[in-house]
Amino acid sequence: MGNLESILEDLKTLPPNRLEIAADYIHRLRTISDAERAAIIDRTAGSLSAEEGDELARIIKEDCEQVDERDW
Repeated sequence: MGNLESILEDLKTLPPNRLEIAADYIHRLRTISDAERAAIIDRTAGSLSAEEGDELARIIKEDCEQVDERDW
């Protein structure tokens, strides 16, 4: 049994008031995760110069937006 399945089984045995506490904790974990993700974006935003950004955009457009119909 994996972690998710084990957690679900444990949650099924909780009384309603404890289940509410568990749900609140899980929601707070998700909020923390979103905040951490935003902090990472803030730390790395602007890390490329304008020239580097333009070069990256050009490379993506030239190399990544191509569809080879033979690959389908």
